[in-house]
Formats: sequence, C-alpha cells, structure tokens
Amino acid sequence: MKKYFLVLMAVFSLGSISFVPLAAAQNPRVSIPDFADLVERASPAVVNIRTTEKVMAQQSQGGIPGVPEDQAEFFRRFFGVPIPGMPNGPKQAQPSPGKPQEADRGVGSGFIIESNGLILTNAHVVEGATTIYVTLTDKREFKAKLLGMDKRTDVAVVKIEARDLPKLPLGDSSRVRVGEWVLAIGSPFGLENTVTAGIVSAKSRDTGDYLPFIQTDVAVNPGNSGGPLLNTAGQVIGINSQIFSRSGGYMGISFAIPIDEAMRVADQLRTNGKMVRGRIGVALGEMTKEVAESLGLGKPRGAYVRNVEQGGPAANGGIESGDVILNFNGREISKSTDLPRIVGETKPGTSATVQVWRKGVTKDLTVVVTDGEASVVGAKKPEASNPGGSASNVLGAVVAEVSDAKKKELNIRGGVEVTGLNDGPLARSGIRPGDVIIRIGDSDIAGVKQFEALIKGLDINKVVPVFVRRADGTLVIPIKPK
Repeated sequence: MKKYFLVLMAVFSLGSISFVPLAAAQNPRVSIPDFADLVERASPAVVNIRTTEKVMAQQSQGGIPGVPEDQAEFFRRFFGVPIPGMPNGPKQAQPSPGKPQEADRGVGSGFIIESNGLILTNAHVVEGATTIYVTLTDKREFKAKLLGMDKRTDVAVVKIEARDLPKLPLGDSSRVRVGEWVLAIGSPFGLENTVTAGIVSAKSRDTGDYLPFIQTDVAVNPGNSGGPLLNTAGQVIGINSQIFSRSGGYMGISFAIPIDEAMRVADQLRTNGKMVRGRIGVALGEMTKEVAESLGLGKPRGAYVRNVEQGGPAANGGIESGDVILNFNGREISKSTDLPRIVGETKPGTSATVQVWRKGVTKDLTVVVTDGEASVVGAKKPEASNPGGSASNVLGAVVAEVSDAKKKELNIRGGVEVTGLNDGPLARSGIRPGDVIIRIGDSDIAGVKQFEALIKGLDINKVVPVFVRRADGTLVIPIKPK
C-alpha cells in the first residue's frame, strides 16, 4: 500500500511540476533588458556638438554652456566640471571691450549616419552658429560644415572631414510599438556620453509642429537635443528634439522626430541644401465635434479651410473658405494637421485631386501644387459699420449690406455685415460687430432681405452652421436659434 501511495505522490508531483510552466506561459514575465552591450556598440557613433557665435566682448562671467548660473556651482562640486573664472577653474585672458569675440553659444548632440563624417542633429542646435565643433568619443574635435537645416522639422545635416568613422544603423520608425524599450545617448548639460532609458509612451503625437513625434519617458534634458533614440536592436528610430517642461528640466515627457521623416528631410538637405515643400495656399482651422455635426459630417474629420489665399493654387482650383478637405491625392485627411504634412510631401507641379465637403455633399477638385511657403496677406482694419441696417431678429443681430470695398478686401461675393447685437445666440457664440455672415447652413447669403427671409424659416430646435468672415479667415459657428 505504501508503494502505491509513493507512486501516486510521484504522479501528482510531476503534474504540479508541469502545471507551473503552463501558468507562466499564460502570464509571461517581462524582463528588463541589459543595455550595456548595445551602449558599447552605439556610443562611438554619438557626438557632442558645441557651437559658437561672434559677440561684442564683455567682462567674462564664467559658466558652463547650457547650464544656468545658479546650477553651475553644483556641477563644479559634484562632477568636477571646471568653471572659468572660479576657484580651480581655467584662467581666461580678458578680451578688449568692443571687439568681436567668439563666444560659446550652446551644446547639443548628434550621431554619425555615414562613415565619411555625415552627421544628423537638430536645426535648433546649430541655428545661428558662427562655428560648429564636433567632438568624438575618442576626444578628436573637428570643425563641421553645415550642409543644410530645416527649422520647420528641426532637422539639420552637418559634415566633418574624417573617414572610417563608426556609424549607427537606421531603424523603421513606422514599426515602433507603444511600450517597447528605448534609450537615448547624448550630452545633457554638456556631460558627454550620457545614457538614459525608458519606453515609448505614444506614437504620432501631434504637438502643433510639422511632424508627428514619438513620445517617450526617457530622461532628456538640454544638451540631449539632436542625439539618437535607439531601440533594443541598436537602431536609430528617432532624433531627440523636445521636452515638455515647466522648469526647463526633465519632467517625464520627451519627444523624438521619427527617423523615417528625418531622413526624408535629410536627403533633400544633402542634395539641395534646403527642404522643398509643396503648398496650396490655405489657412486651416480646428474641426470640433460641434462644427462637424452642424455640417453633417457626423464626426470630426478632415481639414477645415479657414481662409484661401487669393490667386493661390487652392483658390485657382476652386477650394473655398468653409470647405472641409477630406482627401488629398488619394490620402485620407483625418485631422487638420495631416494636410500640411501630406501637401508638403507632394512634389511641386503635381496636379492633385482634392475631395472637399461643401453644403452636405462631396466635390472633387483639381489643385496644382506649387513650391514655397504660404503668404496670406493680413487684413486691414475693419471699416465703419454701414448705416441702414435691419432690426434685431431671431438670431439677435442687426445686419446691413456689405460695401463693395469690404467685399473686395475680404474676397467675398455676398453676405451681410453685423452692425449690432443683443443678448441672442449670435452674441453668445462670439460673433461681434464688423463680422460678415456669408452662409447659413447650405445657403449662401446674398443680402439683407434674403438673410431675413432665410432665418425666419430656421428650425429653432436644430443646430445650424453659420459661416462668418472675420479679418483673414472664415469661422464656422454652430448656432441654435432657440
């Protein structure tokens, strides 16, 4: 009996042993990676960038580039960083006042992408510099030549005269996953070869700039700008560019330019010395849930056209203020910030098909993309209100005919000018005297009589979009007449 009991115990023991791996397989553990080997391979290709500029000589105050004066003593004591003009710091010759001198402008980072000395960094690291110095990890220092920079994307390409340099492999930023481990190498506060690690917090983060950013929680500080953001394979997936901070230091949120976008810009900078972008000449506004519903779109989508440049590509192609661009040359526009990126990537001279939403239906238009930046002329000061306006109505507004001069100034064909307001729905929605109402719902406004007749037929319980021309833009304001 004892023998059988031992056999059964052995079976149960084996069963319990096999059960543990099964549970572990269902709930796998995630281990923290060891970045030591990766850092050893990647660090030689990361460089320190120091810039100088010509300034009029003054009495030297001393300090560390990129570090506020009140923090300089901390770095001297705890890191042994020598500070000019302070005890144990290097002695400096005093320049003659009034003469141009070379002064340190700032420090940043960069990384080598070709063994012949081609380096990527941020435009704001080298902008305005008289001289750019690049220091390698082996302490060799070179004067660098700026091949080109693009302030809109904050990408710059510099070149040093060297050969057989270590370089970093480039990854695919479109395959980056939220939650994956990443690390940054750079020179925060001028402290070279500093490594920090974290995870990808979000992708395609729109910060109002031209490019969508990779958001991470990697510790990035002043001086890290231009350095690489690496994945666990040691490939560059981004260029560290910005931080969100209320103090000037790291607060847990940093942003990197996706390397795919950065290389697209860098290739043009190497070839042309500048970035060539397409443009169509429109100013865009925010597409809110209320505006989308009032226009019959259902949900916020597309790019709302606030203004169209007179004589520009969009105007010549038939795009009007108040249109919503849903598709540009076969690419869907989800939000307003998508359009400048997509148009910018389009080669100048291209005839693009543009789908717009206007008065409840879609229309396909053709726009020829041109080169350069938009230059919408600022509006003049509002004219005095026209006399002889109508009495206040269901919308709570007094309106008058628009003068020919104002129509020409605002580039409109009709409308009515608001000359007075009471405590009605228009005033509560932010409309003010001097605004011109050019459309209500799907009906263009031709004049005062047509406007009065139109609003009398409005459903007082239904939200209707009111198109208002103000200065250099068109506003879409959802109004409920009741």
